[in-house]
Amino acid sequence: MLTFETNSPAETEQLGARLGSQLRSGDIITLVGQLGGGKTCFVRGVVQGANPACADQVASPTYALMHHYDGPVPIYHYDCYRLRGADDALEIGLTDQLSSTGICLVEWPERISSELPADHLEIRFAHAGDDRRRISFLPHGLRAHELVVHLTQTP
Repeated sequence: MLTFETNSPAETEQLGARLGSQLRSGDIITLVGQLGGGKTCFVRGVVQGANPACADQVASPTYALMHHYDGPVPIYHYDCYRLRGADDALEIGLTDQLSSTGICLVEWPERISSELPADHLEIRFAHAGDDRRRISFLPHGLRAHELVVHLTQTP
């Protein structure tokens, strides 16, 4: 596990951009944390790093369930908070996206844990006071481990 502490939304976004610049087709990122934990801010950074033209479009997908950011590699940002389980994920096509050629970012992944592939990067967000966030990266599988190693090697 690798943990960073950010001191502001801008730093959280910058950390997301570092990760986003390394993502490629087929990568699955799960985002775990309470409401207001910094997940959407981090996603904005990921999109900035992976597809800068869409960064200003990032918003929490809570009411839409999914936001799609088009680009050379499409990005799918899911919020599973309102899903009752894996059956709901099947109905909205989430499980198809998890095996697609895009990048998938999944908030509240515990609602669909049985559908997640073995290789994914779990990111946990925790409040650390005021605007500070503790962000931990837990790799599950070889590709996720490669992403974490890269984060340790880049400023």
